[in-house]
Amino acid sequence: MARRSGMMSQQMKEELAKELGFYDTVKREGWGGIRARDAGNMVKRAIEIAEEQMTNRP
Repeated sequence: MARRSGMMSQQMKEELAKELGFYDTVKREGWGGIRARDAGNMVKRAIEIAEEQMTNRP
């Protein structure tokens, strides 16, 4: 089965990991080392940011 490319850029994921406090784990262990809860919180925050950007459009 082919891997799907991610919807979020690497930079966005790193910024969210820093904001949410688990970037050290990412640096140490890679993305596979984060907890499912952290991954879920990252997606939730990305959705919040997207929604904010949509509501702030002219």
